[in-house]
Amino acid sequence: MCRVTTFGLGALLCSMATAMGWIVAGRLIQGFGGGLEAAVAYVLVRTTFPQSVWSRAIALMSTSWSVSVMIGPLIGGMFARFGNWRAAFVATVLAAGTLVISALFILPPTAERIQAPRVPAARLALICVAIAATSFASVVASTQSRLGLLVAAFVVLAAMVRLNRFAPAPMLPRDAFSWRTQTGAGLWLALLLCITFSPLQIYMPMFLQQLHGFDPLTAGFSVATASLAWTAASLATAGASDPWPDRLTLTGPATMGLGLTMIACLVPHQTALFLIPAIALLGAGIGQCWPFVAHRIMDGATAGDEAVAASSVPTIQQMGFALGGAMAGLVANASGLTAATASEGMVRAASWVPASFVLAAILAFLIALRLRHLRTI
Repeated sequence: MCRVTTFGLGALLCSMATAMGWIVAGRLIQGFGGGLEAAVAYVLVRTTFPQSVWSRAIALMSTSWSVSVMIGPLIGGMFARFGNWRAAFVATVLAAGTLVISALFILPPTAERIQAPRVPAARLALICVAIAATSFASVVASTQSRLGLLVAAFVVLAAMVRLNRFAPAPMLPRDAFSWRTQTGAGLWLALLLCITFSPLQIYMPMFLQQLHGFDPLTAGFSVATASLAWTAASLATAGASDPWPDRLTLTGPATMGLGLTMIACLVPHQTALFLIPAIALLGAGIGQCWPFVAHRIMDGATAGDEAVAASSVPTIQQMGFALGGAMAGLVANASGLTAATASEGMVRAASWVPASFVLAAILAFLIALRLRHLRTI
């Protein structure tokens, strides 16, 4: 409950802000509380439900994506229409308060006293450095500078993972990103899946508006079909029994690669009618395998790392989105995208940005093969 309270306090600070600096501070607090909430949600799935229904529970959690991308723009547009941006944050505070009250009545109390671990200052500092490098990579103009910052972010994150393996209180599973364990390979797969999915949310709305004449709301809802397809595919496949989970984990990256290829071919041309199914195909690819990937990560955790493995799923998810966004910016910049106006550079970027991420889908497929092998030995 303290995590939701933190999120609500951040929104409350934004609603009372008198300057942009206070809004930034409030959003930082919101992000911190929201990150804690997401991590705890996966931990609750592992500790509350039997292992046989973990995939179904994770698929149900995916519905939050669809609900947020459909309702969020409508509510935000309503507040924008009446020019009352503070009320949007007040509504967020009320939603957080409702969640806290619901948790008091729904979640069972625990008598176990949990000792708070030491703050992993060094590892948190490395993560902050990686975030800063990724953020700067999205705004600097030079392609060389973007590439250097992105490489620096990867190096810093690798150092954090290395330091984490020998820490008494790990932030990630001690075998995170190991090729020899199910949890390690599963985290690699989760990272690559999210990297593959990430450019859609960043650049596709702009491409649809500038190259196809969509208004902002229509472009937003068109891109939202990927999240809807993610949810639909997760709900449709989560109850599959062996050997289908392994098959879906393999075909998921392949489906995403096909969707990206179609998007790369269709976006530069006036073929919006066929473009929307291609966007949905990308979402369906990650949706059909995401519950099983998260299940493998939690199921393969070593003794003592069970809760950490569960909480690492949303952490790696957001890490993948951030790294993918920085990589997409690098490709877009190299393609000649310099302004939000239709130009030859935008046409090239509309093709090269999705096409370049097919490589991430191929790597995800190869790691899915490795994950299936680890389950059979």
